[in-house]
Amino acid sequence: MSDILDQSEVDALLSAVDSGEVEEVRQDMRIFSRHQRASIELEVRPYDFKRPERVSKDQMRSLEQLHETFARSFGAGLSSFLRTIVEVKVSTCDQMTYSEFIASLPNPTSFNLLTPSPMEGTVCLEISPLIIYPLIDRLLGGTNHELFIPQRPLTVIEMRLIGKVISLAIEGLHEAWSGVRDIDFQVAGAESNPHLVQIVPPNEVVVVVGFELRMSGRAGTMNLCIPFNIVEPLMEDLEKQSWFSVGKMSGNPEERKPIAKRLEEATVNVSGLLARTTISMRDLLELQVGDLLLTEKPASSPSVVCVEGERKLIATLGQIDGNRAMRVLRTITPDDRV
Repeated sequence: MSDILDQSEVDALLSAVDSGEVEEVRQDMRIFSRHQRASIELEVRPYDFKRPERVSKDQMRSLEQLHETFARSFGAGLSSFLRTIVEVKVSTCDQMTYSEFIASLPNPTSFNLLTPSPMEGTVCLEISPLIIYPLIDRLLGGTNHELFIPQRPLTVIEMRLIGKVISLAIEGLHEAWSGVRDIDFQVAGAESNPHLVQIVPPNEVVVVVGFELRMSGRAGTMNLCIPFNIVEPLMEDLEKQSWFSVGKMSGNPEERKPIAKRLEEATVNVSGLLARTTISMRDLLELQVGDLLLTEKPASSPSVVCVEGERKLIATLGQIDGNRAMRVLRTITPDDRV
């Protein structure tokens, strides 16, 4: 008689176990240890040696909040530098092995090595070619319409152009990490093939913070890889209570200076409001070239200067070198009826 069961016998046996006719044989779990304790008191958790988790969930949340601050700062600096709106936001915050991180990156790409002084180790900042070349095109005066993304390493000129973007990212990282530890990031090198760079052993745990960058209809990713040996000395500072205690101390004059500096570089729209009047819809439809719009305001009376649509200044209309100009007289006070 054969010991191998056919499919019908297997189905019959499974149905008998489900109905309770045949009891399922359960084997007691035996735990061998030097300490003689009852196995019922022990808590057994599955552990995956390929994906070890050495950073707690609270610390990962603190890292995510910290780099959300970096994303806002980096996005504001990049928008001011490129004179266009650039959105930067955190998309992922995971821990994995260094080999898994390298395997997930495209080749070629912009792979930058940063040294976080006084910490020992190297941090990786990777920017996808899908957003690198639109940034370079914008720096050279392009519009990013029908832009071709070449599958090649960056040239020396392109690396020099993207160097300012890396500098803005370093400034944002220094500002974001200053609440935990004063870390000075410096560029140690750049590479196009991430497989040629090994900052830690392949099985070493790293924390990878993923960002999403959007600019003028173009989108790409940016990844920040922090080895565990850099995060480990900051464990206590990354605890939840320590993070919120640091946040309560924010707002001192030293922290306001970099924010004020970035606000001073922001661009605003300034317009002159010469006069206002009303007109009927019929007259508006009948307007032709050469028609005049009459207002009750004399041309010699002061006008209003608006900043982003808000009335801020009183000025007079004039002319300089053949160009129309407005000379500021004073700021608008709450008592002014303009």
